Amino acid sequence: MTDKQQTIPNGPGAATVLAAAIGCFVLGVLALAGDAVPSIARLLNIWNPTGPLSGVTAAAIVIWLGTWAILSRLWARRDLSMAAINLSALLLFVGGLLLTFPPFMDLLQGK
Repeated sequence: MTDKQQTIPNGPGAATVLAAAIGCFVLGVLALAGDAVPSIARLLNIWNPTGPLSGVTAAAIVIWLGTWAILSRLWARRDLSMAAINLSALLLFVGGLLLTFPPFMDLLQGK
């Protein structure tokens, strides 16, 4: 037996956290864009009963999954600074939350 401890890289976990945060932020940005710009709202309107929200959520999910797949592959065998990843994710989550909060959206739109 050897005394070497085998460690598992944290890259895939970091990819998961950061991709989820990016997906949340994209959801907020698209929600604001769909609310503020009529042409974007029409583009995001996939299903009439829900309006632009259907495209907002669909696009955010596609971007989240795509980002997760890319980052997981790039970071599969890497150890990353989780402090930096977690801070970035926190800022993106807060930004996404604020962008979906109606009073903040209205403030940004000058309403």
